[in-house]
Amino acid sequence: MTSATAGGVGPTPPAATRRKSVTGTRRAVAVLFLLPCLVLLGALVVYPIGYSLVRSFLNQSGDGFAGFDNYKALFTDDGIRAALKNNVIWVVFAPTTATALGLVFAVLTERVRWGTAFKLVVFMPMAISMLAAGIIFRLVYDQDPDKGVANAVWVGVHDTFAESSAFPKAHPGRQSPLRPEKGGFVTGQAVRAGQSVALPLVGVAPDQMPGSAKKAVQAAVEPGKVTGTAWQDFTRGKGVGRLGQADPSELGYAGMKVEAVKGGKVVASTKVRDNGTFTLPAQADGALLRLPASNFKEPYNGLDWLGPSLVTPAIIGSYIWMWAGFAMVLIAAGLAGLPRELLEAARVDGANEWQVFRRVTVPLLAPVLAVVAVTLMINVLKVFDLVFIIAPGSSQDDANVLALELYRKGFSEDQPGIASAIAVFLLLLVIPVMLFNIRRLRREVRR
Repeated sequence: MTSATAGGVGPTPPAATRRKSVTGTRRAVAVLFLLPCLVLLGALVVYPIGYSLVRSFLNQSGDGFAGFDNYKALFTDDGIRAALKNNVIWVVFAPTTATALGLVFAVLTERVRWGTAFKLVVFMPMAISMLAAGIIFRLVYDQDPDKGVANAVWVGVHDTFAESSAFPKAHPGRQSPLRPEKGGFVTGQAVRAGQSVALPLVGVAPDQMPGSAKKAVQAAVEPGKVTGTAWQDFTRGKGVGRLGQADPSELGYAGMKVEAVKGGKVVASTKVRDNGTFTLPAQADGALLRLPASNFKEPYNGLDWLGPSLVTPAIIGSYIWMWAGFAMVLIAAGLAGLPRELLEAARVDGANEWQVFRRVTVPLLAPVLAVVAVTLMINVLKVFDLVFIIAPGSSQDDANVLALELYRKGFSEDQPGIASAIAVFLLLLVIPVMLFNIRRLRREVRR
């Protein structure tokens, strides 16, 4: 006998009735199909996590209980603390910069015809492994401007505004009238008007001489003025050439600066002509001639990208190069789903493009931006490959991160207990971020 509903429409189903699968599959069959996956999940995920947790409470040999000593090392060991500090820098700057670039790229490429091609180029680094990217950027950040692209560009920009010296190795030769002074050279005796002075130097390779340099000649005497010649006083071959005189194969130091100094003050200055000659006015009479240190400074060699102070920002730059495309693609997908009528309504109301972007586009994209940023946060907490490959041995301690320190403690220093504690600590850092991401994704699905 079945009971009727209040409206008398039909019988009430018994409480023991089980809900069936939409496809009609029995629970036992479903479990049977899931069993291989559950076994693999247990063997490859659950067991390693459980073993790492247990191992983190054991001593170095693994046969004694160490309590929380391994976890105390996380906050007392200098290497681990430096790694933790760098991880904070990574989490703050890498995801936010990559997400911001992805947002800019996604918005701007909507307005150009070749936007798809641009997106393809920006996304292409995602196809490169971390190992390959690390090798590429190890070369990009090479200190030598002839090898490293970063320093080649940096030196090119620097030399555009600050000319480098062409004579960093030049120095006086035998029987030279010049003596060292504060990085430059100065004559031992004062010069007189109507006198021609010889300033011979050596030490510059022929292929390093300025391109404008011409055959050196003896400067002609000019009444009331001081003249002279500054040149490379060296001719290849034994017994060839005359010391202290300009020979046919010797070149002038084109562009070298010459100063006349009296009482420690510069009273006149000039630059050497292409043929090595120079002329100073009458004020140089009785002065010492000085070749200032600016003539001999080493050429600018760029920044030490992989040095202690810049190695972490440099590696973060390589990470952004790889992952900005990932952020751009996800944000572009979210941008394609925005209601266009809201954007058009804002424009009709008088908002300019910047206001539309800041007050309409970004708020509507906030869920997507949050997912991208949180996903990248999880990713940077585990970064290892780029740091291990790009940072040279001399700077690896300065670029250290938790994942790299885990590897070093576990394999280089033979401290598996501390390595396991680092692994558990990383897991604890990732779990809240991961749960936040999952909750937000579920919320988006419900919408």
